[in-house]
Amino acid sequence: MKRVVTALVLIPVVLVLVFLGPQWQWLFSVAVAGVAALAGWEYLNLTRHRGTHPPRAATLVALMALFATHFVWPDAEHLLATFGLLGLGLLVYCTFFKPVQEVIGDASASIFCLLYTGLTLLALPALRQPPDGSSSVLLFLLLVVWAGDISAYYVGRTLGRHKLAPSLSPGKSWEGAAASVVGSILIAAGLVGLATILQAPRGSVLLSWMERACPAAVLSYPDELWYWLMLAVVVNVAGQVGDLAESALKRSAGVKDSGDLLPGHGGVLDRIDALLLAAPVLWYAQVIHQKF
Repeated sequence: MKRVVTALVLIPVVLVLVFLGPQWQWLFSVAVAGVAALAGWEYLNLTRHRGTHPPRAATLVALMALFATHFVWPDAEHLLATFGLLGLGLLVYCTFFKPVQEVIGDASASIFCLLYTGLTLLALPALRQPPDGSSSVLLFLLLVVWAGDISAYYVGRTLGRHKLAPSLSPGKSWEGAAASVVGSILIAAGLVGLATILQAPRGSVLLSWMERACPAAVLSYPDELWYWLMLAVVVNVAGQVGDLAESALKRSAGVKDSGDLLPGHGGVLDRIDALLLAAPVLWYAQVIHQKF
C-alpha cells in the first residue's frame, strides 16, 4: 500500500513537469537536478560502506554546476568539456583536502557519482527539447520504464520460477524480465495508437481541447509504429540492466535499499535506477535516428 500511495502522489507531479510549456524548461531542469542531487547523496552514502569518504558537498556542487552549464549551453561539446573539468576539479579537491591514502578511492567515488547520477539524468531535459526529443518522447520513456517495472514486479512475484541474476538481485526472474518487455511493448503501442487517434478527424474535438488546455500535452509520434516498438524493447532492456547495476552497487555496499526517503520504494536511487541507463540510451537512439 505504501508503494501504491507513493506512486499516486509522485506520478501526477512528474507528468505536470513533463507537459509544462517550453518557457518552463528551467523548472523541469531544476527538478531533475534536485533528483540527481538526492540520488547522488544516496550513492555517496553507499560508498561509505566500502570504506571511502568522498567529499559530498564538493560532489553535489559539481552536480549542480553540470546541470546549470547544460541548461545554458545544451550542446554536446560544452557538456563533455564541463564534465571533464568538473571531474578534474574533484580530483584536485581530493588531492589537497583528503588524506593521501584515501585520494584514489574518494576521487573515484565522487567522479563516478558525477557520471552515474549527473551525466545520465541530463538526458531527461535533453529528451524534452527538439530536435531529438519532445514532451511526447519523454512521456514515452517514463511510461515504457514504469510499465516494464510494474509488469516485472507482479508477474515475477506470482509466476517467477527461474532466477535472472541471483547473485545480484535474488528476487528477479526470467519470467518477470519477459513480462517487463511485453508490458513496455504494449504501453508503447498504446501511446502511438492514442496519438494516431487524436490526430485523426474523429479525434479532432479532444485534440482541440487538449491544445487549448495544455499545448505541450499533445501527443505526437511521427515515425512508423515498428520504430517505437523497437525503441520500447531497447529502452526496457536498458532499464532492466540499470536496475541490476544498482542492485549490484547495493549488494557491494551490503545494504538492502539506497535510502528510505520514498515509503515503499526505498531511496530515490532505488526509484530511478532504471532511468539512469534507459534515459541516455533513448537519447542516443534519438540522436542516431535524427542523423540517419
